[in-house]
Amino acid sequence: MDKHNSNATRKMPWITISVIASIVLLFGLLLMVMPKGFKATHEQIGTGKPSVVFVYDPNLVASISQTEQMNEARAHLGDNVFFLLARVGTPEGKTFITKHRASASELLLFDSAGILTKRQLAVIDANELMRWVR
Repeated sequence: MDKHNSNATRKMPWITISVIASIVLLFGLLLMVMPKGFKATHEQIGTGKPSVVFVYDPNLVASISQTEQMNEARAHLGDNVFFLLARVGTPEGKTFITKHRASASELLLFDSAGILTKRQLAVIDANELMRWVR
């Protein structure tokens, strides 16, 4: 019986280590597949790449759909385009909205020099967004 208990005692740390390693690995994988957030500051506009700014209102269902489409477009376009938010109700968002006379749920496209070239109400699907910025 002592031999059986000592074998079980030796296996316990390895089982614990395996479970912890599995949890850490799963957490790492989840972080890798989660979409990254969007910046809500606008200093990147006019810094050499096109910028898409979405006027985000958390009270509108279209905002959730549009950010999903933006994530998909960003996955294809990579770092060639800045995807930004102007959040309704924040000081930065209010400043942006006032300056560009934007409305909730509107997308604005700025060229690499920071000139507003297009604007359209959401929801624009990922494929159209990719065509939009090219």
